[in-house]
Formats: sequence, C-alpha cells, structure tokens
Amino acid sequence: MSKDGLLPPVLSKIHAKFRTPYIITIIAGCVTAVMAALLPIGVVGELVSIGTLLAFVIVCAGVLILRYTDPEAKRAFRAPGGSSTPILGIITCLYLMSGLPRDTWMRLFAWLIIGLVVYFGYGIKKARKEK
Repeated sequence: MSKDGLLPPVLSKIHAKFRTPYIITIIAGCVTAVMAALLPIGVVGELVSIGTLLAFVIVCAGVLILRYTDPEAKRAFRAPGGSSTPILGIITCLYLMSGLPRDTWMRLFAWLIIGLVVYFGYGIKKARKEK
C-alpha cells in the first residue's frame, strides 16, 4: 500500500509469516485503543459508523466510476444489478449518515481535513509515479 511513497517506507514493512503490513497495523491499533479509552462510547460508536459509511460511499462511487472509465477491465467478480447496485449503496449510506448528529459530522470533517493535510503534505514531496 505504501509503495507509491505516500507513506514512510518503515510503515510498509511486511511481516514474514503473515504477509501483512504489521507496523502500521500496530500503530493504528494503539491509536484506536487510546481513542476508545478516552472518548465516551457513544461518540466512538458514532465516529465508527460515519467513518465506515463514508468508506462505503467512496467504494461505491469508485465502482461506479470504474464501470464507465474502464469497462473492459478484468473483474474478479460481478455484482448483480449493474450500475444500480453502487447507486443504491451510495443513497443508502448517505441516508444512514444523515441520521447521525451534527457534532459527528463536524468531527468527520475535522478528521478528514487533518488526514488530507498530512497525506498530501507528506505525499507532495515523497510520491513516486508508476512508470
């Protein structure tokens, strides 16, 4: 995942036995554990919900975009319903997100802004383009 240079090389170390990026997994787990310990459980639940739903919206949008920008790409599997499946996925997730409190939305936007600043601030100098 970090071969594009958008993450420091140390975070891309792969575990010899499990073949997974274990350093970043340990760091993410520790940060998550600290946040779960310090924040009220209701806030944690809302943040997990909105973050997961946003991820599903992004995935559905990506599927929809790829259907049109690269229709001939080899696909490991095909979902039923054609383009209606990702569209319904986006609508459903946005509907569920709309029921979450305003302060959860504010936390989501704050977290997104911080993440984007860090990601692009680091990546602008370190990114490697594929050849």
